[in-house]
Amino acid sequence: MNWYEDMNLWSGFSEVLFTPERARAAADAVATSPLLAFAPASRVLDQCCGTGFFTAPLARRGYQVTGVDLHPELLERAAAACADAGATASFVRADVREYGAPEAYDVVVNMYTSFGYFDDHEDNMRVLHNAHRSLAPGGQLLVDLLSKETYASWVGPPKIVDVPGGMVVMRDTILDDWTRYRTDWTLVRGDTAAHTSLTCYVYSAAELRDMFAEAGFGKIECFGNLDGGPYDANATRLIIRGSKGSG
Repeated sequence: MNWYEDMNLWSGFSEVLFTPERARAAADAVATSPLLAFAPASRVLDQCCGTGFFTAPLARRGYQVTGVDLHPELLERAAAACADAGATASFVRADVREYGAPEAYDVVVNMYTSFGYFDDHEDNMRVLHNAHRSLAPGGQLLVDLLSKETYASWVGPPKIVDVPGGMVVMRDTILDDWTRYRTDWTLVRGDTAAHTSLTCYVYSAAELRDMFAEAGFGKIECFGNLDGGPYDANATRLIIRGSKGSG
């Protein structure tokens, strides 16, 4: 089983992955970010939507949102988040390497470093190709992730995150000459400990520009945050956007 297929990761470490703070930050970003301001009633595909951090506020803003994820438990939580927000969205259980709906969307988003999960680079490319195939002419893909540059400024000694009744120790290891990384998490509560790990490709901005172009995107732009700031030494994320040609 691949790490992203293991529901024990997503449920067992839910307090780290799906915090109220992250949900509030996503809602604030949707409310204020110029990069997340789309044409009224846009059809939006949220790849790897998880528990709906972005699905719910995007739907509440009036977009026609479809969330796609591999895990039905996460999709149920995303649907509940939409209901709590007084919004409606559609959900599809699917692998993003396989899911595509030709020209069905005006926007595709892939948020919170949900890109690069697959050990085979070509599988990551398939995600981009599926996004391109799913966009109507003139549509846009927006990917938010830790790039090689931003990850290098963040990685270092093990980190400790407090959770109710315990803590999570996080340790990162660079693999394959900065091609991928592994994150090991240990959740400690009292006398018990649970461990998991995940691996992910880590791409530079230049590499992702080339990948977007290979997938057919044009007008490729890089930003350093969701406020639309420059991708420079002060960047905290890489937000990369590309457009599908109009014909």
